[in-house]
This record gives sequence, structure tokens and C-alpha cells, in this order.
Amino acid sequence: QQPTMRSLDCQAMLTVEILGRWIQSVDCCPWATMSGRGATPIANRPLYTPEQRRRRDASRWTIVQGVLAPLQFLVFLVSLTLVLRTLFTGEGFGAATVSIVVKTGVLYLIMVTGSVWERDVFGRYLFAPAFFWEDVCSMLVLALHTAYLIGLFSHTIDPHRLMFLALCAYAAYLINASQFLVKLRAARRETSANESAFGLVLSE
Repeated sequence: QQPTMRSLDCQAMLTVEILGRWIQSVDCCPWATMSGRGATPIANRPLYTPEQRRRRDASRWTIVQGVLAPLQFLVFLVSLTLVLRTLFTGEGFGAATVSIVVKTGVLYLIMVTGSVWERDVFGRYLFAPAFFWEDVCSMLVLALHTAYLIGLFSHTIDPHRLMFLALCAYAAYLINASQFLVKLRAARRETSANESAFGLVLSE
């Protein structure tokens, strides 16, 4: 029995080691560093490494995202106005519906191109550590918009509830957009800090 027990212990240790390596390979959640499993605290980690910054500036998808983001916000503002008009007056349901479908289409487009951008810069399509929580919230936004489309085309949700579902999707979108704005400001501050440091080196 003793060799058998040793064999089981070896197998258990090997299984734990394999699972540990697999979890580490897919674990990009910021909780890892906050719990002490990472060497650099998430608050002190730069948003981009020098190589990632170079890839970001070289990627054509950076320009695409820069165009689609304000376009989506403009479509959102128009659609929100139409949805609120429908809820308060009961009129313009058709126009509000078209605007929500257009908004959802733009969302799908920015999600797909954003995933390609993330792959260009960080080497993965989703959940890169620098944008982990933004991607998590984006999944919620996408799910709510998709739920609206399903309810609309399957006729399983009445028009009034459809408008409220659209408002829930828009609220999640606003939270997600503010997340990305915070990251954009952080990236600009990081770039300014790097340029200032580079200038100091040159002056010395």
C-alpha cells in the first residue's frame, strides 16, 4: 500500500501544479496583485509598457476606436432623447426603436474592433489586465443591448418594458464609457510624465 500512497501523493502534487500553472496563465484579474500574488501593486503598475505603447501608436485600430467612441456617444445622446420622449409622451416609438437598433449596431462594431485593438496592443482579444474591469462591464453592456434585440424581434417584451430595458442598457453604457474615459486620462498623464522624464534626461 505504501508505494500506492506515494503514487497518489505524486499524482495529487502534479495535478495541483498543473492546475496552478493553468490558473496563472488565464488569471488576469487585478485581484491577483491586490491579494499579494503579483509583484507590482495594480495602483502602481503603468497602463502601458513601452512596447505596448509603441504597438498602440502604430495600430490602425487606435484611430478606428478614436472615431467610433465619439460616434457611439453621439448616437447614444440622440437615442436617449427619443427613448425618454417615448416614455413620457407615448409617441415616437418607431423612431426610438430604430435609434436603439442603430446604437446597438455601433456597439457591436466598437466591441469587435476594440477586441482587435486589444489583441494588437496587449496580445489578447479580451480581459487584458490593464482593461480587465472595462471589459467585464462591456460584457454587461453587450448583454443588455442583445437582450433588447431579442425582446424586440421575438415580440416577447411589450414596448413599454423594451424602453426601460434600453434605459438599463444605456445606464450600463454610461458607466462603461466613464471607465474608459478615466483610463484615457491616465494614459495621457502617463505619456506626459514619460515625455517630461525624457526631457529631463536630455537636459542633463
